[in-house]
Amino acid sequence: MVHNGQDAWVVDPGDAAPVFQALETLGLQLRGILVTHHHADHTGGVAQLHAATAAQVYGPAREPLPEPVHRLTQDDTVDVLGHPFVVMDVPGHTAGHIAYYCAAFEGLPLLFCGDTLFSGGCGRLFEGTAAQMQASLESLAALPDSTRVCCTHEYTLSNLRFAREVEPDNAALADHQLYCQSLRAQGLPTLPSNMALEREINPFLRISQPTVAASARRFDAQNVLQQGVFSTLRTWKNQF
Repeated sequence: MVHNGQDAWVVDPGDAAPVFQALETLGLQLRGILVTHHHADHTGGVAQLHAATAAQVYGPAREPLPEPVHRLTQDDTVDVLGHPFVVMDVPGHTAGHIAYYCAAFEGLPLLFCGDTLFSGGCGRLFEGTAAQMQASLESLAALPDSTRVCCTHEYTLSNLRFAREVEPDNAALADHQLYCQSLRAQGLPTLPSNMALEREINPFLRISQPTVAASARRFDAQNVLQQGVFSTLRTWKNQF
């Protein structure tokens, strides 16, 4: 949720109940809902929230979503509390997945990336191809270092365990794993991340690094030859 003390927007409300609770606690009016893709854990609360608040719903152009919804595609813009969020097409996890990027929200860039990019990982390929997901992640990785990465699942610790398997000698990764373990032990989230950090620790953004490519070859050299490093990493992560 983002808000200005009066009006609020939410992203990917899979459940309406916590949104209603937050609105009541903070004394806010829900004005808008941003949806990144069609999976139920991102859309399950949309219809109820819209019916109760008349909040406008925005989502990807080519995915089944609760109606009514304003359909969006690459380079469309949504005004959120006076801030322009630009739409990025990021297929891979689903065929029509989109992300929302604002160059300056409360002083820093802000990204809502759904299930495309996670801290230390990326989404499974349910509908898109490895090539699509790789291209999507490259477009996100090109955003400024200070971009706050707001993904939609607290998968960080499991992702970092896999990342350490891929790059056991990555010192930045080892340090961040300890930091995240400390956060979770206190019941705190590891998110949001930032893009500079992800480029240091996320193997799916580091496929051009010799250490990552070498690990992929050790896992399945034939697959690397046939499908590439990224596809091999995603297959490995699925089995990890």
